[in-house]
Amino acid sequence: MTAATTVAGVRVSVVPATGRSAATGRVGAMLRQAGIEPSAGPGTVTVAVAATVEEAVALCPGPGHRLLAVCDTVSASGLRDALQSGVRAVLRSSDLTPAQLAAAVYGAWHGDSRVPYAALVQLLGGATAADPPRLTPRQHSVLSLMAEGHGNAVIAQTLSCSPHTVKNTVYELMGRLQARTRAQAVACAVRWSLI
Repeated sequence: MTAATTVAGVRVSVVPATGRSAATGRVGAMLRQAGIEPSAGPGTVTVAVAATVEEAVALCPGPGHRLLAVCDTVSASGLRDALQSGVRAVLRSSDLTPAQLAAAVYGAWHGDSRVPYAALVQLLGGATAADPPRLTPRQHSVLSLMAEGHGNAVIAQTLSCSPHTVKNTVYELMGRLQARTRAQAVACAVRWSLI
């Protein structure tokens, strides 16, 4: 056991789905890189490595366990089932880092939950994060200038249009990005790689 594991008292076991030995080895290596050595014991956080959330839930040793699912794909229905069955965290294997894995393990240990943003949005009935809104060239230009911190007057001067046109474009952007503030609009644009 490493010092980090001893201090926090976190126990982790990694359980693979059939045919997931390479992915399981990668997860184990990430845990060790984060200072967590897999070890069994009372109150263990079980990291289930599977292709889908449904497969990961099936690997749970039983009720009362702290299960963290590392999956290739996360569907809205799988996420709903996982949350209903008490899974503490669901992580996508494709964008997993040692720091994220460690944070999820410690969160699961303390009872916190963590789910991928795109799957959560889809579960809640919103647009999928994988499908960014389409922007017109003017909207893209206004959004880029907003991200640089410019106000409507400067944007209008830069784009050689009226402040009223910029105001209308910002209003349209807020609707397309489902944002309440300019900062939220810029954050959404960054998340979707629009700017």
